[in-house]
Amino acid sequence: MTKYQLEMDHVTKSFPGVKALDDVNLHVREGTVHALMGENGAGKSTLMKCLFGIYSMDSGTIVLEGNELHLKDSHDALEKGIAMIHQELQPIGEMTIAENIYLGNYPMTRKFGFKTIDQKKMNNDAAEILKSIRLDVKPTIKLKQLSVSQMQSVEIAKAISHHARIIIMDEPTSSLTQAEVSVLFDIIHQLKSQGVSIIYISHKMDEILKISDDITIMRDGKTVGTWPASQMTIDSLISNMVGRELTDLFPTREVTVSTDIALDVQNITSINPRSFRNITFELHKGEILGIGGLVGAQRTEMVEAIFGIRKIADGIIVKDGKILNINKPQDAIKNKIALLTEDRRATGILGVLSITDNVAIASINQYVDFIKINQKKVNKVVKESIDKLSIKAPSAETRIMSLSGGNQQKVLFSRWLANDPDVLILDEPTRGIDVGAKYEIYTIMNDLVAAGKSIIMISSEMSELIGMSDRIMVMCEGRQSGILDKKDATQESIMSLATKFM
Repeated sequence: MTKYQLEMDHVTKSFPGVKALDDVNLHVREGTVHALMGENGAGKSTLMKCLFGIYSMDSGTIVLEGNELHLKDSHDALEKGIAMIHQELQPIGEMTIAENIYLGNYPMTRKFGFKTIDQKKMNNDAAEILKSIRLDVKPTIKLKQLSVSQMQSVEIAKAISHHARIIIMDEPTSSLTQAEVSVLFDIIHQLKSQGVSIIYISHKMDEILKISDDITIMRDGKTVGTWPASQMTIDSLISNMVGRELTDLFPTREVTVSTDIALDVQNITSINPRSFRNITFELHKGEILGIGGLVGAQRTEMVEAIFGIRKIADGIIVKDGKILNINKPQDAIKNKIALLTEDRRATGILGVLSITDNVAIASINQYVDFIKINQKKVNKVVKESIDKLSIKAPSAETRIMSLSGGNQQKVLFSRWLANDPDVLILDEPTRGIDVGAKYEIYTIMNDLVAAGKSIIMISSEMSELIGMSDRIMVMCEGRQSGILDKKDATQESIMSLATKFM
């Protein structure tokens, strides 16, 4: 019989109105990468929060290295050898690397009869751990000086400092470049060699097949099954995740692009000399214009300037024959331009507020009668949005932070659609969203352009750019390196332009 390092058996967990976990089993072998997959809302995060002590299980058992655990909280989980690296890192930038690693677990000494932090031991121990994961930085520098990937490595160092036997990694590569992903994979291989097991959550299927030893798939709060990664393909992953065959990852769309111009961007240049410059393009009515490029191409900075978040030093933006004067987002909103930001948790959702509040907030002036908000109007718009976009939630008053990533994204779509925009700018609209929810987002996009709306879509996924765009503008180091028609767009042609340094 196979000996497992971690065994979670018959786990159930309910919240008001929903059974999140229903008799779930997860068995992890020692020194392996065990991928946990499923659509958003399948129960992956809830299961991991039970394992990390954030949630208490209604029933079920957790056994680590032969010992049954009864976890009180996340600190208890850390003490017992379970660590979790969250998708949204929460670094304390003003503290040193060493202080972040040992936060809540500082080595102590006595000086003059008083208990105090042993700074020397902490820094020396941190230096050894950083060396072991090949992060060449001094433990005494402030964390804010590091890149996102380096901060993630510090989180891994923190797990090592607790002598973790199980490390949960939730979407660890969502903000990393390809080179940084390679470094992370090297660290993972090193941890495996030391007998540490990794529970790896990601929607990037090629990545899962590359790094994993075993794969468990969940659907609707239940375990579908566990397989050796070597036996799985992208098609088999998808069919087990969604419970049906997806013969095409992108919905078909009749091309209805008009010759009429929805937005004319002429030679815009950032006020920041290290950002974008001399960007010129036309967006047609009924068109999806993709924007491709590598990390650092300044794509996000450019669309944020169109939306008024950033300043431009030169160039003009024309809509409906009128030169726009956009100095702040409110100016863009008044001119029927909407922006769905790249990081929905940091700059999109208002996590502690309800679905209703999140939908209504950008168009609240429409619902004010004299000095009072007409709640009936708000509720009507929200109900229509929930029905039209198939938002899955117990009620409209559910806090948005409790929804899956795909449903959060649908709420953000609803927020902007309530304003009836002509131009929607979507920055990485399917990042961190499972394959089934992606298809739903793509369908919403197709319905919008079929209705005459126009979309600018930034995406780092080649297949998404090619599958959804009518044309693709590629940027490299802040400059526009070319525009491709759909028929000419291939991964090779996009990558060639993305690395065409001007």
